[in-house]
Amino acid sequence: MYRLLRAPFKAVTYTRWLHLCVPMLIVAVWMFIMPSSPLVPLLLVAPFGLVPWVRLAEGLQARFLLTPQDRGEDHKSAISASPSARWGDRWRTVLWLEIRLVLSSAALFSTVYLSSASVELGLAAFGHPSTRPWVPLDLPRWAAGFLTPVPVILLIGFIILLGEMINSIAGRLLGPSAAERLTALEARTEQLLERNRIARELHDSIGHALTVAVIQAGAARAAGSPEFTERALRAIEETGRAALEDLERVLLVLRESGRPPSQRPTLSEADRLLESARASGASVDSELRGPLDQLPGPVTREGYRILQEALTNVLRHCGPVPVRVRVEVAVGRLDLEVTNPLPDGPTLMSGGGSGLRGMRERAALLGGTAETGPHDGNWRVRARLPLERIR
Repeated sequence: MYRLLRAPFKAVTYTRWLHLCVPMLIVAVWMFIMPSSPLVPLLLVAPFGLVPWVRLAEGLQARFLLTPQDRGEDHKSAISASPSARWGDRWRTVLWLEIRLVLSSAALFSTVYLSSASVELGLAAFGHPSTRPWVPLDLPRWAAGFLTPVPVILLIGFIILLGEMINSIAGRLLGPSAAERLTALEARTEQLLERNRIARELHDSIGHALTVAVIQAGAARAAGSPEFTERALRAIEETGRAALEDLERVLLVLRESGRPPSQRPTLSEADRLLESARASGASVDSELRGPLDQLPGPVTREGYRILQEALTNVLRHCGPVPVRVRVEVAVGRLDLEVTNPLPDGPTLMSGGGSGLRGMRERAALLGGTAETGPHDGNWRVRARLPLERIR
């Protein structure tokens, strides 16, 4: 009831009424040419519904006038704004044009009839006799004055009813088909995956840089040696510069979402990660085998991030301990393993943090696996990424 009372004061009520009246221009022109055949426009508009671009034009017009509150938010709109891609869409457009023409005739007739009745009642209240058959001739002047606003109220109610009806019909006949909904769902899924990927990129890159900087700064303060402090500051500078480059790449993706991420770090740059870990005090024993520079793009990029997160976890939770890194291009897959001794006290490495989860997600997206956990008294990260399916 409250919604009904608010409707006359909402702009969408009258934009829907305008949408209903637009097709009557066709009828008015036809009635001027051939008034004896009022039903011919119903036959004339039907072939236009088979033209694919008519659905686009009708969808845009319906969005603009029927649901102006959803303007600019395509994912919220129940009305599609795309050409007909299948015959089912075309026949629905034909039915939409026919129904719209019929409802617009009802809207125009009710507007003319009820507004004229209100004018005639108003004239009768001032003593002017009515010449219209729908206004009783013997009404007292006070009764005519009392009834004058009634046709206007009925007209507004009828406009509201027809507006709700045409909006509901537009959602059914101009709404997205099953194929269009599936396409929109796939696009939305891709967008969410891209956001998750960007979140992982920021976590891995910036988290690694901050971890190295914190460890270097703490070690420099504890050492009290100008030479060590100089090396620590240089390592912090190099790590921070690399993190800024990674951050710029991620921000480029955000600014230009239509372009793929370019020049993300790859395993051919693994030496940069290993030197960063060594500069933080860790003893890194590395073994890199195979043509790392010839790996498929997705594998080498995700492998770099998995290695980066593994080294970051070692520095963050265990400190400068000996680390063994093995990266090997085997037959049909890439093997990556990072092993380090567990500390004597409690550790957080076995927790379900976003870093460990991110490594498993990266491997899973490529059809591979990533295992993290204790192994023979050490902490081990082992990832296997397939190559053939990626190529």
